[in-house]
Amino acid sequence: MPLLFDMPLEQLEAYPGTNPRPDDFDEYWDRALAELDRTEPAPSIRPADFSAAFAECFDLTFSGTGGARLYAKLLRPRPAVDAQPVLLRFHGYGANSGDWYDHLPWVAAGFTVAALDCRGQGGRSEDVGGDPGPSRYGQIIRGLAGTPDQMLVRHLFLDTAQLARVVAALPGVDPARIHTAGASQGGALALACAALYPTIHRTVAVHPFLCDYQRVWEIDQAQNAYAELREYFRRFDPRHERARDVWTRLGYIDVQHLAPRIRAQVLMVVSLMDQICPPSTQFAAYNKITAPKRTLLYPDFGHEWMPDLSDIIFQQFTQQGA
Repeated sequence: MPLLFDMPLEQLEAYPGTNPRPDDFDEYWDRALAELDRTEPAPSIRPADFSAAFAECFDLTFSGTGGARLYAKLLRPRPAVDAQPVLLRFHGYGANSGDWYDHLPWVAAGFTVAALDCRGQGGRSEDVGGDPGPSRYGQIIRGLAGTPDQMLVRHLFLDTAQLARVVAALPGVDPARIHTAGASQGGALALACAALYPTIHRTVAVHPFLCDYQRVWEIDQAQNAYAELREYFRRFDPRHERARDVWTRLGYIDVQHLAPRIRAQVLMVVSLMDQICPPSTQFAAYNKITAPKRTLLYPDFGHEWMPDLSDIIFQQFTQQGA
């Protein structure tokens, strides 16, 4: 195995995380979920321009917190069958829900699929933070200057739970077999959704983002996807006089602190040479999951898609009574 830049595996498996957990973390997320309870999703489902012989395709829009109107691709098996399992799919940072074609294997396997466009990124969901148009990057630090309830990632996490609620209410789906999946930011959102909508059945998170921000900084990996952390300090706290407050505030939106809420069966895929989302940050979240879980390790790979992984994920959701 090549020399690891992070920690040996035995240390990763015991790593407790670095970024502080706010004292009122549970109250914060209970309050957030109460806000979501008051947010009427008002879903709208319209036929999409794309279709396939075995799939009905729809443009799904619904409302999230703050009044944002959110978009997801919705695909359902044709002909319709009862008790369909559901797969909620989440994309990487700044991207979008992908092509319709990307989701067809799951529909062919009998799944209803909903693929969310994250607000303010590369898709069709709104960002209502005060500036028109997309914001795409810089979302980790959006809201740090306000109250913790104003942080944008809080809304991203709640959007995943709202999507789960909307899809669970569709006719013909099995609400006991709703699954989440994604890579990088999508992996973080798959875990966050499972934490905030705890009836999620299975989750696959591939090299999840948005974990253990302070650790990212301390090992000098605040670059690429985490570059906005470096820019924040350079521009707004160049002497790190408020660093402790910044890390604590980011702790509200740190997946590792949401992880104990997860009840789903979790498969986390970790590349041990990942310098975008360092392995220790991913294990900080994994080690706090108390639900059934396992890791799938790729020792020689970085932040990329790995051999056989699509096949493994497909089997994870379609076998063993998924």
